Amino acid sequence: MSEKRALRTRVTERSKGSPKIFLLFVLLLGVAVQRLGAAKHPALDSSVDATKCLACHADKTSAKSAHTTIKGGCLSCHEVRVGKEVTRVKLIVPTAANLCFTCHKDKNPTNLTGRIHAPDARDCLKCHDPHKSENSALLLKPTSGDQTHNLCLSCHDVGVHVAKGGSRHPALDSGCDTCHTIHKTGDPNQFEFAYHLTKAIPQLCIDCHDPKDEKLRAAHHGQPFETSDCVQCHDARQSNSPHLMQAFLHSPFENQECDDCHQPAKNGKVVLTQKDVKSTCVVCHEEQAKQIASAKVPHPGAQDDCTVCHNPHAGQTPGFLQPNPVAACLACHPERTEDLKKKHVHQPASDLGCATCHEPHGGDNAHLLRKAKVNDLCLECHGPEANPQKVEGAPLVAIFNG
Repeated sequence: MSEKRALRTRVTERSKGSPKIFLLFVLLLGVAVQRLGAAKHPALDSSVDATKCLACHADKTSAKSAHTTIKGGCLSCHEVRVGKEVTRVKLIVPTAANLCFTCHKDKNPTNLTGRIHAPDARDCLKCHDPHKSENSALLLKPTSGDQTHNLCLSCHDVGVHVAKGGSRHPALDSGCDTCHTIHKTGDPNQFEFAYHLTKAIPQLCIDCHDPKDEKLRAAHHGQPFETSDCVQCHDARQSNSPHLMQAFLHSPFENQECDDCHQPAKNGKVVLTQKDVKSTCVVCHEEQAKQIASAKVPHPGAQDDCTVCHNPHAGQTPGFLQPNPVAACLACHPERTEDLKKKHVHQPASDLGCATCHEPHGGDNAHLLRKAKVNDLCLECHGPEANPQKVEGAPLVAIFNG
């Protein structure tokens, strides 16, 4: 006897022995069928139009903000298929995102370059209501408020968990759109586009922080900062330290020993304690200066001022590379930018930093590699005995999950 037939026989035998169970089964089946029937769209005739739709769906237009497409009629987005007893309503294209892109071509990821906000690429309805909303741009929620009310905080936890003794940017209370334009894209190695900012730094910061403010000038010890890259020293969202300080700080800057490198500003310009930037850095970093001067294979980029690659105050990563460990090198090696657009890229080159494999200050090996043999270098992370360790608070970059 087949399994299905045996099961059917057992159910029938149990039903005979227990009429109440059988009756309950029939009742539940009836309720399920009713629910299935209730989920069906009411039957319509083949000449249905938007007016007919709004007879039942008038709520789709009654809101502070309604989708302009509704004025063109529901059939601009929906397709109605009428059978003998069944009416089916579906989108005119397979996915909601593809439907949105038929009108919003400037939002279509296939037409964009640079970093794209993940929901923008595949799921417009993650943020927007397709019909109506009480919020601008048909957003599901406002972009301000706490985690319950702020749409952005549905995915992001910026400013929510601030460490004791840390700091939080007050601008977060004004709403995420104070600083961000989510659909803005461009070169991901530029901070403005990597974080979808409304303006480039420092113009965005100056909108709220007046460089002429005496308290602000005192906090910067009278040094000019109007054209500085604010986010090299400050985290614009939250920090584990006071004053939104970045995670990695140059020792003189951290200890407020500004006069180690600076004299009082003159005519609004920085005046160093030594004749130039490199001479100022060498006072403490003599070892790196010797490596640059004596390298068998010199790095041309290291012959310039140290601040071409390093920020002298702070940074988001060890070594204070600006704007980050990858983009710092791409400024002189733009041909590698095209490589990083390929589908499969090497993690050290795309995310961690070129110094994972290369000696940035010059070395003894071809191509400035840290090892004479390429295989030895690769096996540091991909070998059977590889045990890469996370490096915290040191001017090094390490690979993980090698």
